[in-house]
Amino acid sequence: MITELKRSVQYLKGVGEKKAKKLSKLGIRTIGDIIYDYPRDYEDRSNMKKICNIIDGESVMIMGTVINKQKGQFRRNKKIPFKLLVEDGTGTVEIVFFNASYYDSKFQIQKSFLFYGKASLSLGRMQMVHPDFFEKDEKIRPLVAIYPLTEGLSQKERHKIQELCMPYIHTIEEYLPEDTMKRNRLCDITYALNHIHDPDNERSMKQAKFRLVFEELLLLQTGLLMIKEQIKENQKGIIFPKNNSVDDFIKRLPFELTTAQKRVVDEILTDMVNDKIMNRLVQGDVGSGKTVVAAAAVYKAVISGYQSALMAPTEILARQHYHTFKALFKAFDLQVAFISGSTPKKEKLQIITDLESGKIDLLVGTHAVIQDHIKFAKLGLVITDEQHRFGVKQRAALSEKGQNPDVLVMTATPIPRTLALILYGDLDISIIDELPPGRKDIKTYTIDEKKRNAAYDFVMKEIKKGRQAYIVAPLIEESEVLDAKSATDVYEEVLLNFPHCKAALLHGSLKQTEKDDIMEAFSKGEVQVLISTVVIEVGVNVPNATVMLIENSERFGLAQLHQLRGRVGRGDDQSYCILICSSKNEVAQERVNILEQTGDGFIIAEKDLNNRGPGDFFGTRQHGVPQLKIANLFQHIKVLKQVQEESKILLEEDLFLKKEKHKSIRKKVIDLFESNENFSL
Repeated sequence: MITELKRSVQYLKGVGEKKAKKLSKLGIRTIGDIIYDYPRDYEDRSNMKKICNIIDGESVMIMGTVINKQKGQFRRNKKIPFKLLVEDGTGTVEIVFFNASYYDSKFQIQKSFLFYGKASLSLGRMQMVHPDFFEKDEKIRPLVAIYPLTEGLSQKERHKIQELCMPYIHTIEEYLPEDTMKRNRLCDITYALNHIHDPDNERSMKQAKFRLVFEELLLLQTGLLMIKEQIKENQKGIIFPKNNSVDDFIKRLPFELTTAQKRVVDEILTDMVNDKIMNRLVQGDVGSGKTVVAAAAVYKAVISGYQSALMAPTEILARQHYHTFKALFKAFDLQVAFISGSTPKKEKLQIITDLESGKIDLLVGTHAVIQDHIKFAKLGLVITDEQHRFGVKQRAALSEKGQNPDVLVMTATPIPRTLALILYGDLDISIIDELPPGRKDIKTYTIDEKKRNAAYDFVMKEIKKGRQAYIVAPLIEESEVLDAKSATDVYEEVLLNFPHCKAALLHGSLKQTEKDDIMEAFSKGEVQVLISTVVIEVGVNVPNATVMLIENSERFGLAQLHQLRGRVGRGDDQSYCILICSSKNEVAQERVNILEQTGDGFIIAEKDLNNRGPGDFFGTRQHGVPQLKIANLFQHIKVLKQVQEESKILLEEDLFLKKEKHKSIRKKVIDLFESNENFSL
């Protein structure tokens, strides 16, 4: 069986080297790859209509009788297409074929055929160009699979190759445990693979799809949980002394921790004092106070004789953390250093020396912290912020700077727990689901283009009160393709209409030193309006900024808009977020209106998932999560919840699936994760 499925498609009858090369562009190289290359959609050929009811632009099946035909021929060097006129008693439709005069003998006058294709209105007459056609009594499949294609490969050719591989499905043995299939009412693998490619009807297709979606998510979730348990079993972590309390640090804070912060600090400290490596994700909405929770962990590490490192994806965010930690540790004898690609050579050499000698307690930086020449005397705690922006190897490289250090991951991007268990399957999850008391809600308004001037006037009123503002645009410069505001245009408008206002333009194309200078000036109040692209999405903390105005808000994701809104509301004054929605599309308007209704990032994330449709949340490859072929983390969230229950049952009975009845599913999990360096059973 294994040998057959691993055979190259090149050696299938009618495929050959040329088609095999085309298929390889789709990641298809073997017979097994063909079988597990699922359709992206289906044509519904059960939609039979009378000609009089056809709608322009719809794909439809009709049955009609040929009443006239026009042969394809050359006329004045121009090729005339082969045309048929077909009627069904309610109307007529013109069937058009190019370069197909050989059809003349096929289509006889007064003979009836079935035609399936896209209808279009041309010069007042309904047409179908190059439809599929069938004899009147021919058996028609109600659903026809549509596969992903590449240049030079047609659906017809792809279907022929699929048909060649279908007999091999019967060589595949069931690999899901019998109990799992009964508990979740799953069809067997043979039925699933046959009916996903060639369904009898919609019901059989849905049965097949449910089985394959469930299976894919089950293998993924089970593998991630096994990785998590494997790390705990195989690697002993640092045991930080229990009697080294962080109470002194917490008592000296100028504010009291929220109940949620206290709970998460306790969870972290419990991890740190046992012999397992801490791998914990701290999720918290914008402004929930994740940094002070991380600071408590750093304090615990330092008083226990260990160093800490924090890596952030951008220099702006890294610098922000550096200043925050410096302020939090001001009352203590803790040495905090900052390093990035732009750190001067002399300063960098001093940091390297002090780090190796143990003088530095916490190193904060960008990717620069994982450079080969950065060595720690005794690294005990590793923190990454906005982890989804780092690759798997980058995160691993930071941990390798120490001897099995504890790992803390922070994210301000709310993710529903169900989804977090997939994206961060090897981590324990802590959620700070409470904002500090007294924090005012950010008043959010959605307006259209007509009210832009009024919005800008409001921004300037806030400036005259001594406040500051952000204006965010989706583009850096004007585009001929996209109808959207650019940051450059907005900057010029502000300078023209408000000459006494101190404005600055910030975007990703600037040099890092230029970005830092602009942010420094904004932080100090020397710049009143910061016009920017999304580079300020995370890592900017200016309490005096009270307005966030976002141009073309319909061009941003909901979660991204929420992150941008979180840049204001950090001081004592009332803050505002104004979303200019330039689209008249109802769906786009409803989407941005959600932000008017709630400030809860987790609710917004759920809505974002529901609205987003197919896609890749953060890019799962960044997480080290294998790519999904048929399951969709957004559309199949209910199935995922069911899968997580099943995975829990499986692993509670047999943690590493070593029992005989789990042998097949264990092999499938290993195959799925063969490229993950953390997974080696």
